[in-house]
Amino acid sequence: MSLGRVRMEPRGPPQPIDLEIMKNLRLHLVTWNVGTASPPPDVTGLLQLSSQGPGMDMYVIGLQEVNSKIINFLSDLAFDDPWSIFFMTVFSPLGYIKLSSIRMQGLLLLVFVKHAHIPFIRDIHTHYTRTGLYGYWGNKGGVTIRMSLYGHTICFMNCHLPAHIENAEQRLDDFEKILEMHQFEDENVPDILDHDILFWFGDLNFRIADYGIHFVRESISNSRYNLLWEKDQLNMAKKKEAFLQEFIEGPLQFKPTYKFDLHSDVYDTRGQKTLFWFNGKKRKPAWTDRILWRVKNLSQHPSEDGDLSEGEQTISVTLNNYISHMSYGISDHKPVTGTFGLQIKPLLSTPLVTLNPEGEWNAVQDVLISYSSVSEFPSSTWDWIGLYQVAFRHVNDYVTYAWVKDDEISSSEDVTHVYISADEIPHAGGEFLLCYYSHNMQCIAGISQPFQIQPSRRSAEKELAQENINGIEKPHSPEPYNEF
Repeated sequence: MSLGRVRMEPRGPPQPIDLEIMKNLRLHLVTWNVGTASPPPDVTGLLQLSSQGPGMDMYVIGLQEVNSKIINFLSDLAFDDPWSIFFMTVFSPLGYIKLSSIRMQGLLLLVFVKHAHIPFIRDIHTHYTRTGLYGYWGNKGGVTIRMSLYGHTICFMNCHLPAHIENAEQRLDDFEKILEMHQFEDENVPDILDHDILFWFGDLNFRIADYGIHFVRESISNSRYNLLWEKDQLNMAKKKEAFLQEFIEGPLQFKPTYKFDLHSDVYDTRGQKTLFWFNGKKRKPAWTDRILWRVKNLSQHPSEDGDLSEGEQTISVTLNNYISHMSYGISDHKPVTGTFGLQIKPLLSTPLVTLNPEGEWNAVQDVLISYSSVSEFPSSTWDWIGLYQVAFRHVNDYVTYAWVKDDEISSSEDVTHVYISADEIPHAGGEFLLCYYSHNMQCIAGISQPFQIQPSRRSAEKELAQENINGIEKPHSPEPYNEF
């Protein structure tokens, strides 16, 4: 094994986070019933990618009615589904990684985060609850992703509740069942309502009661949405049901998002098919697609050193905008987004693992990685370090990896070195980074700064030869033969 010229001392660790300074994070949340459709050609507006100002720290995408026909669903079990691939393709060049995802038939939940936050996100778990066919079928129900973010517990819950105006009580019963059934392994946060922040969103299917279709449509045409708020079934339920009263929602200052003709901003013009194919009533517009949140009452919270600060607010949520997106017409629902500011007082100051590449990296010689970990880090012989392109999509999107124990070459109290064989290094070079994956924690525990791998001579010669071939002037194509 040839390690070549390496610099054995580790680079300085990243600057620790000041626990006394509130951290402001930006979250963009999407809910969309896509009606079994394929992804649209562009989602720039939906994700506010062209907006001025600071970018998002986290994106959460909740979809309902993703195509779950048996052939599609079996294929998606073996491979990423088209919607996940689509969003990973959008986000990875922008510096976001798919942190976690969960699929239950047509329900899909995806969480993407900026690289810088990855070492401070831990305890990631997913869960699902079926409520269709008395709990045996997953066409309705809820899926969740929960995590610890800078020491605070956050849960995202994507739901698809029963349809039709007369099923308001069934929707409430199903939501209560989802809350009761979602139990987590974390002894500090066993129930879904124990999280510091809970986001609840999806096609909740609540309708506008009492008012007729003509009054509803006339109120919408005149942008007098406030006339409809008091008869919105979810608003009505929040006044009566104690378990809903801690959930907050922004004002419904946008058109009801259901039901539209496809590829149109015109409300339902087709009659509903009924028995013997006679046309029934057109669907009354409704705000079926919603985003709500709940902040647990935090009177005190322990910091990393175990101190408690009495009466101090350590986390808060601010809604910056809550809108629908009328330009998307692939289904009979319009997508809804909420952009939030999370004000968090970090309870974690340093990553569990700090790692760096050592020396110059290329495919000519074996390369070296140095890493160090905090004393309480629960290391395992199954931990590994992955080499990733900077625009990597998810934790399994590595180029190669090294086992931290099997490939270890030296270790001291402060730093450990592992190597990767030259045969595993990309000859073309480019910009890469390293991630330390913890088997016990089932997450990335540390991430390096981006660094360059130098292209090998073989790669450079191949590229030069290709340029020479491309530079050779090709003879003119002969004129097409025409015998007439």
